[in-house]
Amino acid sequence: MKLWGKGSSVNEAIEHFTVGRDRDLDLYLAPHDIVGSLAHIKMLESIGLLKNEELKALESELKSLYKKAIKREFIIEEGVEDVHSQVEIMLTQVLGDVGKKIHSGRSRNDQVLLDLKLFTRDAIKSVVESVGQLTDTLIKNGEKYKGVLMPGYTHLQIAMPSSFGLWFGAYAESLVDDLVFLHSAYKIVNQNPLGSAAGYGSSFPLNRKMTTELLGFDSLNYNVVYAQMGRGKVEKVVAFALANLAGTLSKLAYDVCLFMSQNFGFVGLPAELTTGSSIMPHKKNPDVFELIRAKCNKIQGLPQQIMLIANNLSSGYFRDLQIIKEVFLPAFEELVDCLQIANFALENIRVNKNILDDPKYNYIFSVEEVNKLVQQGVPFRDAYKKVGLAIEEGYFVPDRNLKHTHEGSIGNLCLDEINNKKKTALSEFNFDKVLSKVSQLVS
Repeated sequence: MKLWGKGSSVNEAIEHFTVGRDRDLDLYLAPHDIVGSLAHIKMLESIGLLKNEELKALESELKSLYKKAIKREFIIEEGVEDVHSQVEIMLTQVLGDVGKKIHSGRSRNDQVLLDLKLFTRDAIKSVVESVGQLTDTLIKNGEKYKGVLMPGYTHLQIAMPSSFGLWFGAYAESLVDDLVFLHSAYKIVNQNPLGSAAGYGSSFPLNRKMTTELLGFDSLNYNVVYAQMGRGKVEKVVAFALANLAGTLSKLAYDVCLFMSQNFGFVGLPAELTTGSSIMPHKKNPDVFELIRAKCNKIQGLPQQIMLIANNLSSGYFRDLQIIKEVFLPAFEELVDCLQIANFALENIRVNKNILDDPKYNYIFSVEEVNKLVQQGVPFRDAYKKVGLAIEEGYFVPDRNLKHTHEGSIGNLCLDEINNKKKTALSEFNFDKVLSKVSQLVS
């Protein structure tokens, strides 16, 4: 059945090509489509397009369907075009003509806009929670290993002393900034498009502020044309935020792979977190971090995929936008999987506490010697030349006693401050408001 059907049939090849993967992908949207419908029918009753007893009958059936959807028992039948059609068919089968009234005042265009925003709000929440957990683990490791020194690098050449406290803390603070970026995207998502219909509004006296309140949105997309133009734009904005997070995670994964190699030997993983070789019995491979790196690099390409699908479309709806769902909807689950497995692995990571005992790292203390001379009154450029000459002539002796006190340095990691930044970033999302509103609709 097609909501737009008028008696004529569609060629089977055209049907197969145009529906594509929509039936499978719309299962991601099913709970959110039902939540949106629950808000929509309350609004329809308030403006006289539904009777109170019709509203109650529809609410009862929709809540029943919602329970099936969250248990993943909801299916889109063969021959049914999408989730919107399936919901209306099921309501009509039980309630007759009352089920057909649910579509008054809206189009599949604003339905899918709404579904995508409700889905994305939920999906961002899962990402944020996983980022919070990983950030906590990084801060905990930073505190645990704050006294363990390691070499810092520039150009992949040994440069200056660093520490595992600095290394873990750096990625913790990077994730916090990624949360700030993600919150900006979340604010764009959390605006109500419902009531824009096919992109040009409706002659019904819709109460769009009512559905905004019922669904827990911060505000609404006021202009109905812009609401439709948001399809593709919202996904692109969110994709950039996800790509930003993926970039941090990919760099972390690269570091772990590098530092686990025998040439570095800085960190290790328990045997049960590694894989082996079919012919080399000594191998313990960091496959988990290699796959994190690959998956996150793929996610970093997501904004470009969406941009290339949507960038040459004029205002109004186009079927091109359907293809965005194929790359956008699964990306959240993949990123959350990466965040969670990274967290698990880093909870079990082992750190080499004696890295700098190797004399090849002696020269990373050269800057410490230069600074010591400067504090004794020697001009910096003269101190630099003196230490450089000692290195060249082979009589440089490192002083391994470090005195770094400024904010964010080896001796003052500011982990508490980073943790407070994280807490502030998390509080900005205000997920509790959304959960409360949705719970009121479905309970």
